[in-house]
This record gives sequence, structure tokens and C-alpha cells, in this order.
Amino acid sequence: MGGMPVNDMPWWRWRTHVRSALHMLSDPVFQRDVWLAGVDGYGDVTDAVYRLVEDTWLDNWSAEKYVGTIFRDSQEAALVDTAVLRVLRIMHQVGPDAPVAAYLEHQGWPEAVRAARDAHIRLAASDGDDPDAPPKSLEVLRIMTRSA
Repeated sequence: MGGMPVNDMPWWRWRTHVRSALHMLSDPVFQRDVWLAGVDGYGDVTDAVYRLVEDTWLDNWSAEKYVGTIFRDSQEAALVDTAVLRVLRIMHQVGPDAPVAAYLEHQGWPEAVRAARDAHIRLAASDGDDPDAPPKSLEVLRIMTRSA
């Protein structure tokens, strides 16, 4: 998130959190090497889902509601909605306290990862960022959302 400034959006902190979650949820190598390996500093699947829906309530209504505040256009919103639905369906099936492996081994996980990747690529491109850069730690995310 170092290309185009994200803070040109009115609710840029929420956008930053959603992007962080989608980034982690969209990267199977990261999931294996960080989440499954138990590396500190990045949270887990439940933390990522929480960042995705905590302030936005995307688990209750469409991202379309946030076009112009968090999302730049309806295409971003539609991709985010798809990713949220796929990930939440799995979370409800395996449970929020399930081990990371339960998510990664779920038959629907590849579809959820693909949906998150589609949304992540679109949002990263809209912000002028490299979608293939590794996800940032939660500490970096905290620093980014503190500064204006």
C-alpha cells in the first residue's frame, strides 16, 4: 500500500483494513508459510475475517453501500461482496475458533481464496499497489492507519 495514497478515500482506514484482510485471505503461500506455521505478527484467519467485517458490517449488508467512502466503484464492491460471502460461509461451517488447517483443508477454501484474490487485485490496482507484494504485518497495519 505504497503506490497511490489510500487516504484519498473518506474512510481510508477501513479500506486499509479490508485490503489487509483480503490480501492475507488471497495468498495461499502466505497462509501456509505464516498462518499454518504459526508465525507471530500476522494474526490468523479469524483476525483477517474480523478486519474484513468489523467496522464495515459487510457480514450484514453489501459493500455497495460503501461505494465512494471505502470502495472506489461498484466493481470493487461486487468483488468484495463475493469474497466476504465465500469466506464467511466457511467460517460458519468450521467455526471461528477452528485451527488454521480446518480452513485451508475445507473443500470451499480454494474458491474463497480465488474470490479474495480477485477483490485484492482490483483494490490494489485501484490504489497503485503491487498485488503480489507480501502481506504486511499487523504492526505495520497499525502504523499505516495511525498516520494521515
